[in-house]
Amino acid sequence: MIRTITRLAAATLGAFVLVAAASASAQQKYPDRTITMIIPFGAGGSTDIVGRIAAEAMAKNLGVSIVVDNRAGAGGTIGAQAAANAQPDGYTVTMSTTSTHVVGPLTLPSAKYSPVKDFEHVGMIAETPYVLVVSPKLAVKNVQELIDFAKKNPGKLNYGSAGEGSTTHLAGLMFLNATGTKMEHIPYKSNAESTKAVMTDEVQVLFGSMPAVLAQIKAGSIKALAVGSAARSPELPDAPTIAEAGVPGYRATLWLGLSAPAKTPPAVITRLSQALDAAISNPDIAKRLSAAGAEASKMSSGDFTKLISRELEVYGKIVAGMKK
Repeated sequence: MIRTITRLAAATLGAFVLVAAASASAQQKYPDRTITMIIPFGAGGSTDIVGRIAAEAMAKNLGVSIVVDNRAGAGGTIGAQAAANAQPDGYTVTMSTTSTHVVGPLTLPSAKYSPVKDFEHVGMIAETPYVLVVSPKLAVKNVQELIDFAKKNPGKLNYGSAGEGSTTHLAGLMFLNATGTKMEHIPYKSNAESTKAVMTDEVQVLFGSMPAVLAQIKAGSIKALAVGSAARSPELPDAPTIAEAGVPGYRATLWLGLSAPAKTPPAVITRLSQALDAAISNPDIAKRLSAAGAEASKMSSGDFTKLISRELEVYGKIVAGMKK
């Protein structure tokens, strides 16, 4: 009997060792097939622009294709939820942003994922300011004129966003609270759609992410009044910060990073992080990001995770105050 049990234990242990070895071998070979990058916003928006630049550069480093899967809706939380539910094998990653991994989960009951517990965070890619832009048909030249117009014409202005609970929505709310003005919120499914809306005067105001609105600003299709960052943007040197334009303390920026489903093997996260760091460190990639209005920002997996936790606390207080 003892010998039988011993043989059974040995066989079980042998099988476990074989499975573990096979798993380790698979991780060592990673990646050996196409990777899918879920971009939780529509094509043409800021997250899509930055994500595609990163995907192209990382694909060259990893030696496999990275296919972009745009899954827009609900402030990016639909795509983020899909990523959280994906197999944790390194073959599904997602663009993570201030909207999908901070604001959305704090404001949308439909977001059923934890930004910290349900993801392994690979690292940050870039950071970009929100830009206060207006329709070319709106007769205001600066932030103070916009505030004065809104106060004299309550309810006559609409402001767009990339979705209910998105960071562009929150950036608008922060502005309204800080200035004591009222505008009607019109949510869209993506940055691209909301940008088109302000171009056609469907909405008059938009706090758009820089990559999504920069080309239209330079083309004269929309007017940039100010940026939400602490300092002026190199891409829009003539646009003051919203704070220096008369709204002290105002700051709204978008960070963009890369994440994978929770329980993705550490070796896989390390490999993805190496590829991401190599992409961001490439001067040509940094130049392409800058031209799109996003500044390359390298941050390790651990530091990026800490940033998300910290931002959840900061924005959590803001959202709680807005609900009162």
